[in-house]
Amino acid sequence: MRKAMSEAAVGDDVLGEDPTITRLEEAAAEMFNMESGLFVASGTQGNLLALFSHCQRGDEYIAGQAAHNYLEEGGGGAILASIQPQPVPNEVDGTLSLDRVRDLIKPDDFHYARTRLLCLENTWHGRPLPLDYLDDARNLTRVHKLALHLDGARVFNAAVRQQVEVSSITSRFDSISACLSKGLGAPVGSVLCGSRIFIDSARRWRKVLGGGWRQAGVLAAAGLYVLEHHIERLAMDHHHAALLAESLAEIEELSVDNLPERTNMVWVEVPQWSLADLAPSLRKEGVLISMDDYPLRLVTHLDINETGIRTATRAFKKYFFKRKPA
Repeated sequence: MRKAMSEAAVGDDVLGEDPTITRLEEAAAEMFNMESGLFVASGTQGNLLALFSHCQRGDEYIAGQAAHNYLEEGGGGAILASIQPQPVPNEVDGTLSLDRVRDLIKPDDFHYARTRLLCLENTWHGRPLPLDYLDDARNLTRVHKLALHLDGARVFNAAVRQQVEVSSITSRFDSISACLSKGLGAPVGSVLCGSRIFIDSARRWRKVLGGGWRQAGVLAAAGLYVLEHHIERLAMDHHHAALLAESLAEIEELSVDNLPERTNMVWVEVPQWSLADLAPSLRKEGVLISMDDYPLRLVTHLDINETGIRTATRAFKKYFFKRKPA
């Protein structure tokens, strides 16, 4: 990947003159069965540009109450675009009740914000959204004349787990933001894809928000590399996550999720008494975890192999064995 970055042809992307960025945008659009693409700094930026481009000031978008583009992206749609979010509780599998969504679509009445967009997230806590559900969501948005956007930060994990081409998922949407980092392993960047008119709007808003690239082909080269080399290997991350879940389930103090369609995430409930010193104790064993999430979220990726899985599970077992009552 670094060799590809060092050899990348570059130009001024603000003027449309960076050939490597152009290749990445075209490759992503073709992969997602979309007309056009835009290289952006992050998934957060991609989702925000989708809000700007699908909605106008005073409009509304519907999203999951625990979804990233409602809960964890700084309120950018409301703060920067004056777009009202309408949250819907996420079901356990990450779907949104389409009956609830239907009930929340505002009537054509100047007392209300105009509902313009429905946003979904895939994968959801490591679970792919069911394909038939995506069909139902698409049909709902067509009936009510809404756009449908996918926060596809880990959409390639979903496609690999469901054994379908990624376009089988993305072609159901009007736009998608997909991360090149995270599971795919690029150092930075996401791609936003949709119609040509949509991407023309997103490109303008990207510039307004200070997101114009210059000679960023060195970053786009990494994105091209992972699209060409790192998609199929996601299955190995899923295998490692399954091994991790199986091993951790042997520890009686832990409650490990039993996801029917696990990708690369393992969710673990730990005893309350372990919250303060679990992370520093594991760090001494060479295992780094974050306690920001609860239940604890453990994510496998291309830098984790089976040796790493064994190291991690051994550290967990050592910690809880030492603290068993006599």
